[in-house]
Amino acid sequence: MNEFEKDPQYKGSDVVDSIKGFTASLVFFIMIFGIGVVISLIN
Repeated sequence: MNEFEKDPQYKGSDVVDSIKGFTASLVFFIMIFGIGVVISLIN
């Protein structure tokens, strides 16, 4: 066991992190999709 496993400083939940990551990627995808729609409407 290394020194990091004895007392982990981060006490966050994996579920919360996965929700944050999923939300961030979803928002990014919607943003890119929105930019594409705007560009297609202009043309």
